[in-house]
Amino acid sequence: MNCFTHAQAAAVGLCAVCQKAVCHECVGRDAPRLICKTCVERGPRVGYEYRSESTIAGWPLVHVSAGIDAVTMRPKVARGLIAIGNIAVGGLAIGGVACGVLAIGGASIGLAFAFGGAALGLGVSIGGLAVGSVAIGGAAVGFLYAIGGGALGPAVIDGRHCQDAAREFVRRWLGEAGLPPSCR
Repeated sequence: MNCFTHAQAAAVGLCAVCQKAVCHECVGRDAPRLICKTCVERGPRVGYEYRSESTIAGWPLVHVSAGIDAVTMRPKVARGLIAIGNIAVGGLAIGGVACGVLAIGGASIGLAFAFGGAALGLGVSIGGLAVGSVAIGGAAVGFLYAIGGGALGPAVIDGRHCQDAAREFVRRWLGEAGLPPSCR
């Protein structure tokens, strides 16, 4: 295999960013990954990033980030009061993996609220697998209330159980319409 730029020169490897073959002369950086001079000049980041100028306690008000850092080959992390990205950490975190006070994502960890495929929180957790003080989901583990297809907790509503404390909790917050037919 020959260099993309210098067709007569043998390539020493592929650029980790653009995947083009490069010779010794075209190598811009070789540690921890091989990167060509063109990609080094363009900047070390691949993907999209927006960071608001407004900050609170050193955190941007809004940080949107996606992609990878071309040098370390690690995913970028969005960190802000409102964080949106593949990995998001903040007050309101929205992403594939989200961690925050309010977290929404494929896998979410939230202090007050977590919503996602797998949701873990101290407050309300809603998801396929939900663990929290109030857990609602396919598989729900609740420290106070658990509502779901399979539920485990002190007060439970699931396919086999409809405990009075959980019934009253659902009535208070969702009304009679929030109860499954077997609990009415």
